[in-house]
Amino acid sequence: MSEVQTKLPTDSWTVATWDEYIQVVENPAYEKAKGYYHNGRMRIEMPPIGNDHASDHTIITFAVNLFCSIKDILVKGLTNCTYRKTGFNEAQPDISYYIGDNADVIPYGTSIISLDIYPPPTLVIEIANTSLADDKGEKRLMYEDLGVQEYWIVDVQNVQVMAFAVENQGSRRITESQVLPGLAISLLNDALRRTRQMNQGQVGAWLLTQFQG
Repeated sequence: MSEVQTKLPTDSWTVATWDEYIQVVENPAYEKAKGYYHNGRMRIEMPPIGNDHASDHTIITFAVNLFCSIKDILVKGLTNCTYRKTGFNEAQPDISYYIGDNADVIPYGTSIISLDIYPPPTLVIEIANTSLADDKGEKRLMYEDLGVQEYWIVDVQNVQVMAFAVENQGSRRITESQVLPGLAISLLNDALRRTRQMNQGQVGAWLLTQFQG
C-alpha cells in the first residue's frame, strides 16, 4: 500500500483494491480531495480552485433549485457528497439531487451515503473544466452502473451542458431533462453563455422570467 500512496497520481485512474482505495481516501493528505472507485480502479481528484469551474457550479445549482421552487418539485441538492457501494463503487459528484418521491430519503445525520441502504441520487452533475474526457468516459460508465436516472456534464470551456438519460446500464443524449420535465437543456446553455457577459444576479433574474413564462 505504501507504494500506491507514494506514487499515487492524481486526476487519473489507478488500479487498486477497495481496501487500498479506502486507505488513501482516509489519509489526511487527501482530506480535501475527491475520490472515485469503479471496476477495480481509483481516481483521486484534487479540488478545483478556478473561477470558471466555481462560477458554472454556482449558476447550474441556482438554475436547478430555482426551477424546482417555481415548479413545486420536491428536491434535495447535495454538493460533493460521497456515495458508496462498499467494495465496488464510490463517487463524489460535484452536484447531485434527489428528486420527487426520493427527495427526503436521506436522513440528517448521514455522513457517507451508503448505496447498500439508500437509492442513488436521481440526477448527478459533474463540472468539467480539465476533466471532460473522463466525465464523458469512465465516470459516465460509473454512473450508469450506480443507477442514477440522469447525468449532466457541464463543459466549462465550450460553455454547454451535455445531458444523458440513464437506463438499463446505458445512457443516451437528451435535449430536455427527464427528471425535471419542462427544463430544456438549451436554456441552461443560454444561462451559461450569459454568465460570460453579465452578472449572476442578472442571469438569475433572466432565468426567473424564463421559468415563470
